[in-house]
Amino acid sequence: MKCTENGELTTRRKRKLFPYIEKIRETLSSKFSDFTDVFIMDSTPIEICKISWANRSAISSTDEIKPAYGYCAAQKSRYFGYKLHAVCDKNGIFHSFDFSPANVHDVNYLHDIKENFENCLLIGDRGYISKELQLDLFNYSKINLSVPMRKNQHILWNFPRQNQKSGRGLNCEAIVNTIEKKLNHEQTNISQLCGQFLININLAKTFQGLATRIVSKITSFTMIQYLNFFVFKRSLNKLKINLC
Repeated sequence: MKCTENGELTTRRKRKLFPYIEKIRETLSSKFSDFTDVFIMDSTPIEICKISWANRSAISSTDEIKPAYGYCAAQKSRYFGYKLHAVCDKNGIFHSFDFSPANVHDVNYLHDIKENFENCLLIGDRGYISKELQLDLFNYSKINLSVPMRKNQHILWNFPRQNQKSGRGLNCEAIVNTIEKKLNHEQTNISQLCGQFLININLAKTFQGLATRIVSKITSFTMIQYLNFFVFKRSLNKLKINLC
């Protein structure tokens, strides 16, 4: 009984530290803000229980942000829980993240993006296609949103005219390939969070507890990157390595 009480006390204290942990993460990521103006956004499923148990699950049932049924296109499966939206730069530093129920479409996260970023290139996958929001981001914060178009869509970008000397124009296929490479970079970071920090394993009973666990792991991830780059002078994404 004593161990249980101590465990509950530790968890309660950790939840109260959430704003301070997030402040540490923001301070660490701000050290890398001047290195690039290219950012990549993506989302990943946060399953709170197996879908067969969803109707009986009481996890986060009393919270304001309730879990919901969602579909993960990458895994081609349905799940019950939340969705983690994240923005990292091209070097792999997480600069912003947020949660939503699993049934909320990725494109809705763009409404929050314009308050946190400006004068930058933002790359996303096809889940963020929206001509109206693309224009709104540029007019509001000078954010250039680049996403690969669907096969039945026309390219929304205005390409420059052909170079009269070389007779060559801008290669659309090369641009799409570049965007997909950047997206793969963020997916690698999310895979590292899942593999090394077990971010996809949930033991929390409330949304606040879940959010605290995840922000703690992202902060640890960013701390290792900070130490690698500024202290040990090595590649910042070498995570599976002794710090000393």
